[in-house]
Amino acid sequence: MAGEVTVSLDELRRLLAQALVRAGASAENAEPVAAALAAAEADGQAGHGVSRLPSYADQVASGKVDGRATPVLHRVRPGAILVDARCGFAYPAIARGLDAAAEAAAAQGVVAVAIANSHHFGVAGHHVERMADRGLVALAFGNSPAAIAPWGGRKALFGTNPIAFACPRRGADGAPGDALVIDLSLSKVARGKIMVASQRGEAIPEGWAIDAEGRATTDPKAALGGAMLPMGDAKGAALALVVEILATCFTGANFGFEASSFFSADGPPPRVGQLFLVIAPDAFGASGFVDRVEALCAAITAQPGARLPGTRRLDRRRRAEAEGVTLPQAAYAMLREWAGEGA
Repeated sequence: MAGEVTVSLDELRRLLAQALVRAGASAENAEPVAAALAAAEADGQAGHGVSRLPSYADQVASGKVDGRATPVLHRVRPGAILVDARCGFAYPAIARGLDAAAEAAAAQGVVAVAIANSHHFGVAGHHVERMADRGLVALAFGNSPAAIAPWGGRKALFGTNPIAFACPRRGADGAPGDALVIDLSLSKVARGKIMVASQRGEAIPEGWAIDAEGRATTDPKAALGGAMLPMGDAKGAALALVVEILATCFTGANFGFEASSFFSADGPPPRVGQLFLVIAPDAFGASGFVDRVEALCAAITAQPGARLPGTRRLDRRRRAEAEGVTLPQAAYAMLREWAGEGA
């Protein structure tokens, strides 16, 4: 199709990592970040994919993100792990903390991982999905720079503050199957989608956001300068408050209204936080966790028209693994330029 380019996931990861290294990141940090951005594109989450590269690379170049940071892990208590991301990318810090939690969960049953001095953590569901693929249950909570106003207010205070959950499932052949993954932003739509619309010069639907004066807007630039509307209205705003507390008050991370933008190279590091809970399916002595999950899933899918969360995401992922991902020509050209391979 005119105006688009299809690229394999391997090539996409290579170009992304190369671009981040050229901006000043170490290869050890660039590779997991590139893998996360490519995985987002594969799942159809463009707002967490290639569109993030310019801001990530600019922030490495300016020093807002320390592209060479090595996360430091502290085993605070048997069931409590703290990882200091040291103002680097979130992905290496989260991977280190969750690897440690997976090892501890067998003996401990329940392990919490808090990430301090962190940054944008992309598709929240990908982190917990990796735990489910290891036979564990996981929850994720993360805060982000101010985007949602408190209910009744008009000034952004909370981040979009995603919540994610994943648990193992069994495939039709009895072997481990695709994990059940639930991933939701507490705004009516992920802020990254508004960023993508702004980059492409597209309008957004009314009801997603308000401008700086509190008026409904379809202009993505005005929305980025205003506030997102919470899903579920007052209930969504209350959940955003819960996530804000979980992600920040354990770690001393910045509240959303204190954090600098994920999109700009200006200002200090955002220093946001994340909290993960990792639970062994037999943590409370009962057996048959996956059997119960399968019974519940079967009851859902038995209803005509009902489907489980993630069905379309997995379809897109498998297609991307086989055929690659399709990017707008401008996005592909930008990627190659950052990677030093532009015309």
